[in-house]
Amino acid sequence: MTLKSNIKNLIKKYDLRINKLMGQNFLINPRILQKIIQTADLKNDIVLEVGPGLGTLTQELAKKAKKVIAVEKDKQMAEALKEILKDFKNIEIIQEDILKIFKKQTLNLKKYKVVANIPYYLTSPLIRMLLESDNPPKEIVLMIQKEVAQRITVQPPKMNLLAVSVQFYSQPKTISYVAKESFWPEPKVDSAIIKIDNIKKTKKINQERFFKIVKAGFSSPRKQLANNLSEKLNIDKEKIKTALAECGLNPQARAENLSLENWMKLISNLIFQDQN
Repeated sequence: MTLKSNIKNLIKKYDLRINKLMGQNFLINPRILQKIIQTADLKNDIVLEVGPGLGTLTQELAKKAKKVIAVEKDKQMAEALKEILKDFKNIEIIQEDILKIFKKQTLNLKKYKVVANIPYYLTSPLIRMLLESDNPPKEIVLMIQKEVAQRITVQPPKMNLLAVSVQFYSQPKTISYVAKESFWPEPKVDSAIIKIDNIKKTKKINQERFFKIVKAGFSSPRKQLANNLSEKLNIDKEKIKTALAECGLNPQARAENLSLENWMKLISNLIFQDQN
């Protein structure tokens, strides 16, 4: 039986409805399924899975992991999942919104990995929440929208706020692209498997100050960086141009031209100038 046939049978058996608003697109390509497992490189790990759906990925994770904690927002889907996976003793199913769980800090996980085929709408808030958490995962492997994966992993001269935000905490890379035909119902866009590792809490720079300045820099992407920072942060434009030059950057540079390292150095220079 194919994965697609199995999913259709389960939907019929448990009288489920596919909720498009919750981004329920089921992976039906076994080759891609194994690619996710291979990328996760599980070795007796604790795994947090977000949006397990009908458990296709969950079962494969459970074969390799010490424990899988699967968080499903859809109540009907979660109830069906408990029945489908009842024979797996190392799977815990939680019916809840993952963002609310982290906000309440009700998950007590240690040295865990996140592996999931997530709804597209959840991508940015979930990644941000995981990376900014006081207890971030060791590694994140996600199936996300292809365009978003490209935005996250991009380098100068096409940087964006999301890329800087993710790269501030980690090293993201795209493992492979996945055609939309690998899902049922078929989404409108292609996807990508992305791996985010080397996750760390940097102590080199004040995070609040860093993101305040970076957000100001990207406030009007078509404008020169010096203009954005001067307008949004009330910093003298000449000071900003001097700091850019000291970093080896063009005084007329835009935010998209700066790498993460450029931002680090620029912000340190601006702070140093403010203290003099």
